[in-house]
Amino acid sequence: MGFSTYAAATDVGVVGLFPGKAILVVDGAPPKTYSVGSIISSDTKLVDVDHDTATIVSNGKRSVLAMGQAVARTSPGKSNQVVLQAGDQGHFIANVSINGVSIRMMVDTGASLVTLPASDAVRLGIHYTNGTHGRMNTAGGVVNAYGVKLDSIKIGDIELYQVDAAVLDSGLSIPLLGMSFLNRMEMRREGDQMTLSKRF
Repeated sequence: MGFSTYAAATDVGVVGLFPGKAILVVDGAPPKTYSVGSIISSDTKLVDVDHDTATIVSNGKRSVLAMGQAVARTSPGKSNQVVLQAGDQGHFIANVSINGVSIRMMVDTGASLVTLPASDAVRLGIHYTNGTHGRMNTAGGVVNAYGVKLDSIKIGDIELYQVDAAVLDSGLSIPLLGMSFLNRMEMRREGDQMTLSKRF
């Protein structure tokens, strides 16, 4: 299910779902909890929530949004694509914001998840030891890994919510922007440039 994009007066993103309630990001404001039947804005209302989706009606149009999806107006000055330049060794390094904190990450299509060293997770305020514990193969051998969800990842004007990630105790020197983020992008490489475009 992809984005529903149309000229609406309100941008709404779903970042949490509970019985009868949804946590929504409205027009870029901090997340807020709304109950079914709540008026989100003058033209937008939350009409239904189940364990997978939230349904809103905006300007008479009904949209069913899964976790991490948004219904958004197309606003001038916002671009749903980012162009990255390859570094000296051919790697693409992106300036990313995770949960509102800036971090440099290497684009890695070989990583199934966004992957962070433990030291960076601590700096980002992620309580990763509360996540799902497992083991992960790295170039340096098998290491402890913790599965977490990142509230938001933003690169340029592209922002995704509730992105799966792994935090490694050791064996990782640079954060990796892996496929749990990239599989929601259209990736196009031309020479030393890579263009990421938001698909949904």
